[in-house]
Amino acid sequence: MSRYVSRYLTITLFALFLNVISLSQVAAQPDGGAIFKANCTSCHVVGDNKVVGPGLKNVHQRRSEEWLVKWIKNSSALIKSGDADAVKVFEENNKIAMPAFNLSDDEIKSVIAYIKTESEKAPAAAAPGTADPNAAPGEENQEDGSPTVLLLVTLGLVALYFILNSAKKGLERVVRQREGLPEPPIYKGKAWVREHKKLIVVIILFLAVVGSVKGWYALSGVGIQEGYQPDQPIKFSHALHVGQNKIDCRYCHSGAEKSKNANIPSPMVCMNCHKYVQEGPKYGTEEIAKIYKAVGWDKDKQTYTGKTKPIQWVRIHNLPDLAYFNHAQHVKVGKVECQTCHGEVEKMEEMKQASPLTMGWCINCHRETEVKMEGNGYYNELHEKLKKQYGPDAKLTVDKIGGLECARCHY
Repeated sequence: MSRYVSRYLTITLFALFLNVISLSQVAAQPDGGAIFKANCTSCHVVGDNKVVGPGLKNVHQRRSEEWLVKWIKNSSALIKSGDADAVKVFEENNKIAMPAFNLSDDEIKSVIAYIKTESEKAPAAAAPGTADPNAAPGEENQEDGSPTVLLLVTLGLVALYFILNSAKKGLERVVRQREGLPEPPIYKGKAWVREHKKLIVVIILFLAVVGSVKGWYALSGVGIQEGYQPDQPIKFSHALHVGQNKIDCRYCHSGAEKSKNANIPSPMVCMNCHKYVQEGPKYGTEEIAKIYKAVGWDKDKQTYTGKTKPIQWVRIHNLPDLAYFNHAQHVKVGKVECQTCHGEVEKMEEMKQASPLTMGWCINCHRETEVKMEGNGYYNELHEKLKKQYGPDAKLTVDKIGGLECARCHY
């Protein structure tokens, strides 16, 4: 009896083990649909309709997989390389640059496979739980719960494995007691584990610490856009305007010392000069003509036509919504130079994000930056209190006036 029970349960458990392994391998494959919905639906649909970007129906037939992988990873780099197809797509879509995506080749290929599958479906016969190829972003069918079902099935099989394994050992123990058989010998592997428990614990702890450190560094880079330098609809040279012509940043970004936001300058601010300056030393008249088109200026007739076209600038510096930053507080009150956060703008032909803008970076700045209190009306009373508290010769940095309080930036 013991022999048959043991064989039957062993075969059953082995089959369940193979099922769990196969399911885990399936689960480990990139989910193209989930990746598409998380990254692409704000601009695209798998249909013929254009949202921000073009419809993606049958895009796998129009472009090679290799080209699509390069385009999705970093479209700006592909455009700069002079790729004809990339330049054509960029120009056909109002020269709106698609952001780069930190996805692996396999993840991108799974998205392409998802688009291919959705493209082949008949529009009127979309199955429940799948996205409608012509649906607007955010209207995907919410019944698709396949990842959840797969997870539940896997957990159920794991639980069943432990239950059956416990039952197997219990039956074997009962059979041995009835037949008066001795307890089975301890296998060499189990004996080794028992003898080296401390070593195993040390190894597990070491791997846990190493994994945690590596995981921390991997996660610490999520969302940091240092060095981000997108293509803009107009080639505006800060090196020419700020560096060579010595135009103060606040002339264009007037909100920097008056409000929370520095603001993107209106093209009418550009017209204050470019009504008369109609040629540029670097880019000629081509880029200035784009300003005229934006404001509806007829250069020949020297009049406004009333036909305007907004300039679609690409935002570079973007703090998360949970963080509050006030330009006026730093520029007007704190007298912080623009270059402290934005880098050497006067040397940049194309603007880029020069600093990480992380919480740690801001905190270090608050710990090191001395508050300019002398002759600053905002700090007259506070200055006297701080001199009494820290001494007349103490270096009064931002952290000493509450610069590290959580509620200053998060409320």
